Amino acid sequence: MPRLPQPFFTNQVETGASADGNRGRAPGMTESPLLVEVRNAVATVTLNRPRELNAIDNDMRAAFRELADRLPFDSEIRVVVFTGAGRAFSAGGNVKQFEREWNPAEFRARSHKLSHFFDELETLEKPVIAALNGVATGAGLQLALAADLRFAAEGAELGFREHHLGLVPGHGGATRIVKLIGLSRAKELYFGGELVDAEEARRIGLVHRVIPADALLEQVQETAEKLAKRAPLALGLTKRLLNHAAHADVRSGIEMESLAQVVALETADHQEGVAAFREKRRPRFRGE
Repeated sequence: MPRLPQPFFTNQVETGASADGNRGRAPGMTESPLLVEVRNAVATVTLNRPRELNAIDNDMRAAFRELADRLPFDSEIRVVVFTGAGRAFSAGGNVKQFEREWNPAEFRARSHKLSHFFDELETLEKPVIAALNGVATGAGLQLALAADLRFAAEGAELGFREHHLGLVPGHGGATRIVKLIGLSRAKELYFGGELVDAEEARRIGLVHRVIPADALLEQVQETAEKLAKRAPLALGLTKRLLNHAAHADVRSGIEMESLAQVVALETADHQEGVAAFREKRRPRFRGE
């Protein structure tokens, strides 16, 4: 499988932050809205507009689409992590795009492309983790909601502030937040328009874990690498089953489980798992 072209995909690049706050930039690399590093089967995607608090502009949207075209087919990637360069995860959409007159049909078409990317992350048959290193609002929080797991740094703040611009939530934000934290809390979060801190976000179920800021990426990488050692096909099928169960009745959910189990039984990874159990060793899953 061909690798993603530079600068969207970098392998074994420097992992420390550069002077301008851009993680993982290789020397001489042209600036890109996304930086991607692959290490131990984990792809870390860094939103790379730190001076604009990683607001999502048209260039980043284009990079998202290219990323979505490649992630499902790269067998070297088993887990995907999203984080932000600098002090923010993402402050949402670029406000400048609202300083023009939009044709409603054109606006909906452009909006749909970003929504489609979030949908693809939600249905990607690989675990997706959001490492919320700072503020996450609007489309930035909607990106995090499309992930399977959300870990926040101490000091991170989350929320939706669309009504400050006379707008409503989009890209699945209203739908996903209700399913995640319930209708009543979602209304409080949206109507208030205030950001909540990481601990409050954990309390209401918006994030799974709060981690000291200087340890966030290290601990997320450790979690991601543990997931990467699982049987990837079984993990992908399980993600599909759980997503389906969130919307399905019990009977159809059980039927889906039965069908998925038959598929898993036919994989080489299943045979390897059985052999490893019998031989009292760690399984070596290959995604086959």
